[in-house]
Amino acid sequence: MMEGFLLGLTSAFWLGILTSISPCPLASNIAAVSYISRRVGNPRIVLFTGFLYTFGRAVTYVAIGSLLVYGLLSAPYISHLLQKYMAKILGPLLILVGMFLLELIRFTVPGSGVSDKMQKRVDAMGIWGAGLLGIVFALSFCPLSAALFFGSLVPVAVEFSSGIIIPSLYGVGTAIPAFTFAVLIALGAKSVGKAYNRIAQFEWWARRVTGVIFILVGLYLSLENIFNLFS
Repeated sequence: MMEGFLLGLTSAFWLGILTSISPCPLASNIAAVSYISRRVGNPRIVLFTGFLYTFGRAVTYVAIGSLLVYGLLSAPYISHLLQKYMAKILGPLLILVGMFLLELIRFTVPGSGVSDKMQKRVDAMGIWGAGLLGIVFALSFCPLSAALFFGSLVPVAVEFSSGIIIPSLYGVGTAIPAFTFAVLIALGAKSVGKAYNRIAQFEWWARRVTGVIFILVGLYLSLENIFNLFS
């Protein structure tokens, strides 16, 4: 049981990193920190801006994850169903998310940008607007980030009845790459371009390796919990 929980913690942290370096969130992270710090000449303030943005984004994921997990577990009927069937549901879910990571399944959603009204509000708040922008962008789920969060993280958190620790590690994972780009922006635009290309290459491989692992684990869990082949 402890080994399984440690695997859940590791998975949550990795899912957070993978979410943050996926194309849509990665582009929004760079755009957001650049937008907030465009008038700032002090690298320290740029770093603080990046911290506020990543903090706002991470806290939002933690809040959503905690509300969903505790909301599901606090409802007696739903909690009973989850305890009874979650082991059987988790395998097929991992297979679906793995197929999505491998781009075997695709779907699109309308683009979610920042409205003029929101831009004015962020501008009025100065560097503190970075936290608000982090919250807004965290709530603007891209298809891939939605699949990772709702299709993988939430089921794992429910499986281990962890509404705080697992979502928190996910939030920390999403913050690390975003804050790294804040550091690079403070150092100079050239370093951002180089890092973006390298992370994009890493993300391509990381997403596919994770997709294959998800499918294999999902198949194993399905065979074990649905078809009882390993009992």
